[in-house]
Amino acid sequence: MSQENKEIVEKVNASFMEGNSEEFLSFCSEDIKWTMIGEKHVEGKQAIRDWMKEMEGMEPPKFTVTNLIAEGETVVCAGDMTMNDKDGKAVPYGYCDIYHFRDGKIAELSSFVVKSERAADSLEAAA
Repeated sequence: MSQENKEIVEKVNASFMEGNSEEFLSFCSEDIKWTMIGEKHVEGKQAIRDWMKEMEGMEPPKFTVTNLIAEGETVVCAGDMTMNDKDGKAVPYGYCDIYHFRDGKIAELSSFVVKSERAADSLEAAA
């Protein structure tokens, strides 16, 4: 199961970079819980859909995955990313997402996102 869950996270990452929230949601359970640690907690697929609609028109994040670790029903994905601020300036971040699966769907997602100069260096090297 770990490998299948890892492949789902890879598809989720691709959907985020394409700005395709519906594809991301297709991998989620109806009662998904997404916590952005220190920021926001959203429960339910429709609530997440509504929250993500608020970001329509924004450029999708760009990121690199440095670690993708799967064990049982949990996948941890960590790396560097940039997101544009409200003025369109790219801001570097480090991130770690912890996915918990149930019956082949993402049931819970905890996201840690922190501004980081290291992220900018990593993304420039990958370009």
